[in-house]
Amino acid sequence: MVNPLDPATRMVRAGLESDAITGAVVPPIHLSSTFAFTEFGQKGKYDYSRSSNPTRDLLAEAIVDIEEGFGAVITSSGMSAIALVGQLVPRGGRIIVPHDCYGGTFRLFTAWHQRGDFRVEFIDFGSAASMALAFASAADLVLIETPSNPLLRVTDIKAVSAAAHKIGARVMVDNTFLSPLFQQPLTLGADFVVHSTTKYLNGHSDVVGGVVVASKSEDAQQLIWWANSLGLTGAPFDSFLILRGLRTLKLRMLAHEKNANSLACWLVSQKAVQKVFYPGLITHPQHELAKRQQKGFGGMIYFELRGGTLAVQQFVSALKLFSLAESLGGVESLVAHPATMTHAAMSPEARAAAGLTDGLLRLSVGIEELQDLKTDLTVGFKAII
Repeated sequence: MVNPLDPATRMVRAGLESDAITGAVVPPIHLSSTFAFTEFGQKGKYDYSRSSNPTRDLLAEAIVDIEEGFGAVITSSGMSAIALVGQLVPRGGRIIVPHDCYGGTFRLFTAWHQRGDFRVEFIDFGSAASMALAFASAADLVLIETPSNPLLRVTDIKAVSAAAHKIGARVMVDNTFLSPLFQQPLTLGADFVVHSTTKYLNGHSDVVGGVVVASKSEDAQQLIWWANSLGLTGAPFDSFLILRGLRTLKLRMLAHEKNANSLACWLVSQKAVQKVFYPGLITHPQHELAKRQQKGFGGMIYFELRGGTLAVQQFVSALKLFSLAESLGGVESLVAHPATMTHAAMSPEARAAAGLTDGLLRLSVGIEELQDLKTDLTVGFKAII
């Protein structure tokens, strides 16, 4: 049965009034590591928090609802969510991964490949020739990052999912940059959607967590089994904080996007800026695709500074409102230098192949007053000698 309520309403209401004992509007945090059996040989719904926990279950149910999936596992980090999906790939299986993916993802898949766990191929999803070659033979898993981290390239989820299914592969989409509010990959044909809940779903930079949502119940059950076996599940208190963050997701995402869109348009006119990457710009090569499969353009901006690493150092040292830090998606604005921070795990050759220049910067645009953010960036530009 289709839920008639808007997703934003469902996020606000998720888990409320679920405590039948006290009638508490906000659900309590169940911090207990263990739960008593009802009698010898008879356990209740819960027995041990690594396996299942009431607070974590409420968060999983909420994310499954808004991603329109069949089941989910709340994990200890975004990377453990990706690693969990990897457990469903047979040993020696073939995995297709974008060459410009997040540095931590690149590191994990490279390690798997070098150890012989899987045959991992990094390809350019923007190249028709590379795609045709990669999808000409059987595979087990295809990873899509859209918009990609770092250059915000947009991949056609529906088309790639259809192509992947023809060669026997399941599709995992990293939806961290947009959140379920702006994109729902499972409705476009993906088999799994993953998030670093550290980012927009929590929204306050005080939790590390992740989630995997499956489009099929049998896949969800396998993920639950592996998560319990490997101990990858998230903590109850973290789940409580993420569920609380979820309630304000729409307000925050709209504020992030409004600021980011304005800053992207402004950055284009700055002399120190060589290039701006933001799917909301009509000059972005996949702008029309983004409009079709997304409900918003998000709060992430990448841009290249003229002058390379030295200019970057002078620029970020002058900033006061944009904190020089990794991560993203919090209410506060952050600036990062991919080559030395988020993508330092990639070799210089791999970064060059992916288009990561030394002058590339990433902005996680927060919800501060727009003019204050512009003023801060202006100070940064003036500091470049």
